[in-house]
Amino acid sequence: MHLEKKGLRVAGIAESFFGSSRSTLACVVMRRDLRIDGVAFGSMTVGGMDATRSIIDLIDDSNRKDVNLVMISGCVIAWFNIIDPEAISQATGLPVIAVTYEESDGLENEICSHFPGDQARLAQYRNLGERIPFLLSTGKSLYLRLAGINIQEAGFICDQFTFDGRIPEPLRVARLMARSLMRGTGSAR
Repeated sequence: MHLEKKGLRVAGIAESFFGSSRSTLACVVMRRDLRIDGVAFGSMTVGGMDATRSIIDLIDDSNRKDVNLVMISGCVIAWFNIIDPEAISQATGLPVIAVTYEESDGLENEICSHFPGDQARLAQYRNLGERIPFLLSTGKSLYLRLAGINIQEAGFICDQFTFDGRIPEPLRVARLMARSLMRGTGSAR
């Protein structure tokens, strides 16, 4: 991967659910020069275990051979539907950066509380491992889980795609689109 390439393309994936059993996934393909180069939508089950498969299908269905990297907003989405970045990287052949924005003591207690006895879900969460903190040039910190990419490359890419604050543009735009589509409006609220 050529990190300095102007045409480097990131598939930013975020989700939204609003009083539904299905969560909307939005995928925004954005070039390093911040031009949006494509959009795709998918869905997954709220509280399910299908997030990883849904993301792989969304990437495969977009049929984009020019995407260089997948960036995902979080690893635990849609009410504890847990993503496996390594499985996504292996299935797509692309590096994966999963981004979160706040320090946390973890979600084991919440998973056990909401899904008592669900050892598969708990094991999948534990398999994620620790998040790696990264300080952006904006002065804000991100917390990353990586597959197929090292922290220096991932940090560089996150910095290149973040104007201000802490949310990389592909994820910010994907989140806005997912929210708008889920709520059936022309604008995000």
